[in-house]
Amino acid sequence: MVTKSVAQLLATTTGKPVGLGVVPLNPATGQPYPPPYTLLYPLDHNSSDGTLADRGAAAVSEYQATFVSGPVPGNSDSKGTVEQAEWLADKGRTGVMARPADGSPGYVNPLTIPGVTCFYREAHDAGATSDENDAIITTVIRFRLHLEASA
Repeated sequence: MVTKSVAQLLATTTGKPVGLGVVPLNPATGQPYPPPYTLLYPLDHNSSDGTLADRGAAAVSEYQATFVSGPVPGNSDSKGTVEQAEWLADKGRTGVMARPADGSPGYVNPLTIPGVTCFYREAHDAGATSDENDAIITTVIRFRLHLEASA
């Protein structure tokens, strides 16, 4: 449930498809979407967050989002660009981390998980490929989500 919700949040905020560990497929054609797109990988999940007051109802889940730029289909002279990968990563980071402009608590873009509230989010840039001679360029961000059972 959490993974699908994170994928939906990234797809909504970037406006581009997200694949869960694989290149996303267009459901209408069954063919892979061309870049740009995001690959999402679940990493660590820790149900012991070290707090004493929540009766063990909290957890921390970590995800890696790999933002992919690549050649334009049908154009053999095209290739991925750093700018495109960074643009997509910026949209993903901003979309996940944006706080309300009025200073109210929470996040602008909800992470909708039935029975779960995400009370804190972290983003860490984890690296990128930057050789523009490569056909595909990527930027990686790791998101850490602090979750608790909803009342």
